[in-house]
Amino acid sequence: MKKHVALICSAALALGTAGAFADDVRIDEAQALVSNGTIQSFEMLNDKALAARAGTITDTELEQEYGKYVYKVEIRDADGAEWDVDLDAANGEILKSERDH
Repeated sequence: MKKHVALICSAALALGTAGAFADDVRIDEAQALVSNGTIQSFEMLNDKALAARAGTITDTELEQEYGKYVYKVEIRDADGAEWDVDLDAANGEILKSERDH
């Protein structure tokens, strides 16, 4: 029984702190970051995401993770598969490109 309680507490703590490492950036904040040159324009980031994975963008999100801005793009390819592409919003570097399961 003690193992189950410890496991549940550990899982709850892990889920609760996961959000502390990634914060959604509000649209007004995002526009200011683009204006002052902290991050690249969304058009440029979208182009880089589509260069990494051809298809149609279905969703985007800007988050601050571990002190850096990460632009997350969901793309549907010609076969209907969903892909997650994460970019460093400051320099456009592809951080992740993987099929969504």
